[in-house]
Amino acid sequence: MPYRSGMKVVHSDPAAQPSLSHPQADTAVSLEGVVKKYHDQTVLHEVSLKIRRGEFLTLLGPSGCGKTTLLNLIAGFAEADSGEIFIEGQPVTSDPPHKRQIGIVFQNYALFPHMTVERNIGYGLRMRGVAKDEVAQRVKEAMAMVKLTGLGHRKPRELSGGQQQRVALARALIIQPKVLLLDEPFSALDKSLRGSMQVEIREIQRRLGLTTVFVTHDQGEALAMSDRIAVMSAGVIRQIASPAELYRSPQDPFVASFLGDVNILPAHYHGKTAHEIQLRLGSGHLSLPHARLVDASHEGERLDVYVRPEHIQLETLHAGSVLSGTVIHHVFQGDHINTYVDVDVPMTARQVVTVRSAGLAAMQHWPVGSVAGLALLDEGISVFSSRK
Repeated sequence: MPYRSGMKVVHSDPAAQPSLSHPQADTAVSLEGVVKKYHDQTVLHEVSLKIRRGEFLTLLGPSGCGKTTLLNLIAGFAEADSGEIFIEGQPVTSDPPHKRQIGIVFQNYALFPHMTVERNIGYGLRMRGVAKDEVAQRVKEAMAMVKLTGLGHRKPRELSGGQQQRVALARALIIQPKVLLLDEPFSALDKSLRGSMQVEIREIQRRLGLTTVFVTHDQGEALAMSDRIAVMSAGVIRQIASPAELYRSPQDPFVASFLGDVNILPAHYHGKTAHEIQLRLGSGHLSLPHARLVDASHEGERLDVYVRPEHIQLETLHAGSVLSGTVIHHVFQGDHINTYVDVDVPMTARQVVTVRSAGLAAMQHWPVGSVAGLALLDEGISVFSSRK
């Protein structure tokens, strides 16, 4: 249910989302050339980023990549060494956190243990001098929104992990922030609760049309929740795009290998036609659309072919098979089977390739010890210059 006290509710229909034709008007948060150093170490290298109004953007990367530092700079908990930060078009680089109109949910929730649920949720309003009656009404509405009705008089220690997270979320939302920041809020929850809370938070975010920045190292969370994902490594943004685009068309080897499972196969550039490139891979040739070659283009150049396990198919070995190998193991994963194939690949000797198949047919048709051909589907392939 929407807040009656001025919280604006918008529809999640993509047609109702901001147009991208006027980026300044549709930008909620903007970072321009932001640099952050700790002692002699630079942890953010001239990061520039525009977050669209009403979108759910995820900062994704391994530990130490700079994603939490970037979130802290947006929140005002850390100060940039250079560069500018804007919220709703206003410079906030030097503003303290309480002047930025942001709400934040911390990894450990940061609830006041001596306060009841109601007083925890209403804390931000009381600090802003909101009238007591209005605080009570807005707390009631916020509790209903996050499904905490009837729990207002409990202390945090009397709540489950999911309930504590709802309290933290309600406390962040009740101040009607311009931007909501989520710092790995699911890390303390078990798997089943994590999934349900992801759905609830995303539904609330869509309903309110609230610009949200989410930090996580979990690729599954990022793919499931985001409008766009900014993949970070070593203090830089490697690529920013929709989950589907990042997964299907990564523009950076780190992005291709970090986001989901991938096989990396050695190949050589062998030429091109008007619409395709030709690669030598194993004992055969592979033709791909030009767009799959992200960089490199020289005859004979060593390349790396990145292919998702679900975009490789096992087939009866024939003269046109690009690769062949011996099935060495199957792993049952409920809705799919991972098949591991020992493949003889020139330049790297033998290599184990993972093939992902729906259902149980692969285990029946390709028992351990059988020899199979491998067909590569161009939809899940990206080609980069070799890292070796």
